[in-house]
Amino acid sequence: MPREARDELLARWEPVIGLEVHVQLLTATKIFCPCPNRFGAEPNTLVCPVCLGLPGALPVLSREAVAQAARAALALGAEVQPLSVFERKNYFYPDLPKGYQISQYRQPLALGGQVEVPQEGGGRRAIGLERLHMEEDAGKLLHDGFPWSTTRSGVDLNRAGVPLVEIVSRPELRSPQEAFDYLTALKAVLLFTGVSDVNMEEGSLRCDANVSLRPRGQAALGTRVEIKNLNSFRHVARALEYEAERQARTLESGGQVAQETRLWNADRGESAPLRSKEEAQDYRYFPEPDLPPLRVAPDWLAELRAALPELPAARRQRFVAEHGLPDYDAGVLTQSPALADYFEAVARASGAPKAASNWVMTEVLRKLKDDERPVERCPVPPGRLAELMGLVEGGRVSGSVAKAVFERMWSSGEAPAVIVEREGLAQVSDEGPLRAAVAEVLAQSPEQVATYRAGKASALGWFVGQAMRRLGGKANPQLLNKLLREALDGEAPPGGR
Repeated sequence: MPREARDELLARWEPVIGLEVHVQLLTATKIFCPCPNRFGAEPNTLVCPVCLGLPGALPVLSREAVAQAARAALALGAEVQPLSVFERKNYFYPDLPKGYQISQYRQPLALGGQVEVPQEGGGRRAIGLERLHMEEDAGKLLHDGFPWSTTRSGVDLNRAGVPLVEIVSRPELRSPQEAFDYLTALKAVLLFTGVSDVNMEEGSLRCDANVSLRPRGQAALGTRVEIKNLNSFRHVARALEYEAERQARTLESGGQVAQETRLWNADRGESAPLRSKEEAQDYRYFPEPDLPPLRVAPDWLAELRAALPELPAARRQRFVAEHGLPDYDAGVLTQSPALADYFEAVARASGAPKAASNWVMTEVLRKLKDDERPVERCPVPPGRLAELMGLVEGGRVSGSVAKAVFERMWSSGEAPAVIVEREGLAQVSDEGPLRAAVAEVLAQSPEQVATYRAGKASALGWFVGQAMRRLGGKANPQLLNKLLREALDGEAPPGGR
């Protein structure tokens, strides 16, 4: 459907979106046994009778897992309950060795909380959370990469028993973009607290989306559809866009939306029915008989709260107040603690926070994305970037040359001054060569000179570009602009002073 027609269609319908996010906790062991919690091991090598669900094996709750889950809840502003209960969630699937998952339902670890998302016109809006509860992860089905993959699937149970928290939002998101922003903000909170590495490629953060439509202005909710197999934030947004359009077409044609679970196919850009949507009664929840109720002592909870680091919202606000950054810049730079630390180190070393923000948000993030590497492995240390900024500020190199120097720093690890000296990239601030270049450009461009002198002042940029090319991009831009204006606005012939 053409975008204009789709926008007109969706203008009559309001999406109501809720997200269920499963987060693997960064713990040394699994939640109910001493098996290592580690990604990448050979299949079925990090298992024991407990996580395999063998008869007679009993679970023992990990204190570390509870601490990490409580830290996440506190950071999100949720209220950790003094008493919560583990229950058995019963369903059959090949990657679930016990035939049930130990989870929480009626009495979760935490209730409430919120995640702030930016608004298009500025400011932020709080998206409420329903709950945060603990549970164990299931195993993983392996469909590819083995000699028998064309006829069979394998099961890797290394992940079975890994500690999870499920964070359930209220149905308060109103667009795919808000869903994307919510996930980005939630990921930042989890990274700052250190409770998870939130790596979607490794499965440590997984998201299911629920969406329904209602006529704009109506309070009653429509029929909810769940979408699974969303392995990136962009796929979440794309799947929600597709599903909103699909439901709108169904409703406007007089049909009814089926309550179901659908599977997202990223390659085809569409979803397909997977099964009818389960309700809580389908899982036959009942209290886990092998685990006592979980009681969280107020003193221990106070210790966890006091140990929380500066969280993204507070750091964002500080970047605005202390460094004078726009809210947008501060939001980008606080997406992870490592990125925020890198920016602050550059800002301190250079003494120019806004320029540091520009360099980090453009050049550094661009190269990190191209190389698919985290900021922790950035080959240009903050101090070196600050040195390069100092060369620009001091007039030693131009802004365009500085970007070329940065590229060389990225690949070689050398200091910027060394690169500038060796490759002769220092900025030309001697009036002699600049005047010669100006005279040459104007002498060869009589039509453009006439156009400028006829009142088209915007043509100055063309002359700057021509002169810069003759000087290898190394001309002092302020001085070059001054000399060009003098030559173009003066009565004397170009270059004749």
